[in-house]
Amino acid sequence: MKAKFEKISLAGMLIALGIVYGDIGTSPLYVMNAIIGDVGSMSNVTPDYIIGSISLIFWTLMIITTVKYVLITMKADNNHEGGIFALYALVRKNAKWLVWPALIGGAALLADGTLTPAVTVTSAIEGLKGQSIGFIHFSNSQTNVLIITSCVLLVLFLIQRFGTGIIGNSFGPVMLVWFSFLAIVGIINLLQYPAVLKAFSPYYAIEILFSPANKVGIFILGSIFLATTGAEALYSDMGHVGKKNIYGTWPFVYSALILNYLGQGAWIIKNAHNPQYAGLHNTNPFYDMLPGNWRIFAIALAALAAIIASQALITGSFTLVDEAIGLKFLPRMIVHHPSNVRSQIYISTVNWFLCIVTFMVVWLFRSSQHMEAAYGLAITVTMLMTTVLLFEYMSTKIKRIFAFFISLFFGAIEAVFLVASLVKFVHGGYVTLFIMFGILYVMIIWYFGNKRRDHYEKESEYVSLLDYRDQLSELSADDSIPLYTSNLVYMTKVKDNYEIKRSTMYSILDKEPKRAKVYWFVTVNETNNPYESNYTADLLETKNIVDVQLYLGFRKQQSVSIYLHQIVNYLIEQGVVDPQKQHYTSMKHRGNVGDFKFVIINERPSDLALNTEISAFDRQLISGRIFLQNITASPISWYGLEFSSVLEESSPLFITMQHDQYLVQRKIFHSIHSRKSKR
Repeated sequence: MKAKFEKISLAGMLIALGIVYGDIGTSPLYVMNAIIGDVGSMSNVTPDYIIGSISLIFWTLMIITTVKYVLITMKADNNHEGGIFALYALVRKNAKWLVWPALIGGAALLADGTLTPAVTVTSAIEGLKGQSIGFIHFSNSQTNVLIITSCVLLVLFLIQRFGTGIIGNSFGPVMLVWFSFLAIVGIINLLQYPAVLKAFSPYYAIEILFSPANKVGIFILGSIFLATTGAEALYSDMGHVGKKNIYGTWPFVYSALILNYLGQGAWIIKNAHNPQYAGLHNTNPFYDMLPGNWRIFAIALAALAAIIASQALITGSFTLVDEAIGLKFLPRMIVHHPSNVRSQIYISTVNWFLCIVTFMVVWLFRSSQHMEAAYGLAITVTMLMTTVLLFEYMSTKIKRIFAFFISLFFGAIEAVFLVASLVKFVHGGYVTLFIMFGILYVMIIWYFGNKRRDHYEKESEYVSLLDYRDQLSELSADDSIPLYTSNLVYMTKVKDNYEIKRSTMYSILDKEPKRAKVYWFVTVNETNNPYESNYTADLLETKNIVDVQLYLGFRKQQSVSIYLHQIVNYLIEQGVVDPQKQHYTSMKHRGNVGDFKFVIINERPSDLALNTEISAFDRQLISGRIFLQNITASPISWYGLEFSSVLEESSPLFITMQHDQYLVQRKIFHSIHSRKSKR
């Protein structure tokens, strides 16, 4: 799948149109409407205001989307993958603090994306107001629009679990028609007022920021920014379609968008004082500029484009969360592959979270105009965070001073957009910021809870496998103890010098001696290569103790049972591990591989409350991390062990600390008891 799109092709470019450009491609449905809203009504617009606004759109798309993302950021690919987490994976070794822009940017991207399905589908369906299709007449009721929008969105979220491979094949042709339509209607209206072409001059973009015709001043950039909200998708979806196919399609998409904005601008200038539109506070020039007999076709096409944009957002959210899980930014969630398409995944928790939030947005804001007022605020945060990470990446490719000035240029522009978008906070932007901080809070608890837990783990919490090598070999050969299983597998982290948690050896030797032919200690390591799947097997100079290090990419499923069966079979074939013939089996060709028993040791946080060595803040972080672990995917599901024999055991979080506390309490008890005896 990946190699197929590494080279530019017509098929690849068509797929890119359907996957990459949904969000940015539907922006003409609402951007000019937002710009009119900034001055109050159509009667307040002037030619200079419209020309200046379109000039700002043109140069924003040129600087942010074309130069920053297409020409610069897309060169920072991680084994052909893109996106803020893939970029972080490339630079995280440079400095520990880089985790913060990755966390903040990822949370903002997920949060702002919750508005995309709502605003795009609502904008498209609003075109039905006052229209007739055969004997069906649509009134001007906004409630009807909301009901239809809700039905469309519900169906979209319901079909995710089945995969969208079949309808996905039609996305490219639909978007090709959509962008062609944008260009054609733009040109038709542009010819009515060719003077709007002055918008190509950056002079008008700068002038309008300080012009009295612009009643909101610099805050107009909050509406302008809506035109480039899908820019991050060009980078995030690079791995799905190949960067060369994006290079090949972006000029066409950019041209179609600008032609449509120019056409809308020409229509607005020509009809600003038309009594039919002059007093309107909420008009959509995208639909109003169309000939009457074109409108139904435009509504149907816009609805399809909006659905494709929403689908791209939902799929992108699945991918983003999957990457965050791999980077240990989010708790484990079950990832399904509903089709044979490798890149297509489904995460039920994310799907229904997006569904609930989208419905809340639709019915809370009720109109696309109100949604536009809240849209785009958080995405400016993502773009700023991407710029920070991009600076670190460029510093490895060019001189650091040059990387600094390039990043400063983009960062300054994005900072201005962020300031301009802050006015959206009171108009509904607080909703996306609330969601963003909620997601960020979960990320912080999970990521830093892990870090603080590791910090408090004393050396005495770990023991070396080498020290127990003889005992394990003797136990394996001790016929006086019933055989527990052929292959006893512990899902545990084996550190340097073969160190493992003391609780693992306690489980094997102390709770009840577990005799096995071979003891496997499996560590799953996440790597920067998205789809890597490698392993090392170290037998510690024995034939029955194996340290297995699995190296899986952050987009690779952790099907440990499948991997381990392959490893065991290979080691037996090589004579490294003794054959394990099964006398009783329902599978004729089972071979020499015996049965498996997987052991997972769960942490119990109850000892935290009694531990005085851990600060109150760290105690909250660690407890929060364990709470999240307990309410999300179980280790059995996460490691792909649903059909395996699994034993789950509980263990104190810090055995040594708990033992030390016990000794102290015991000493105090004996001291008190001794005093009473003397009396």
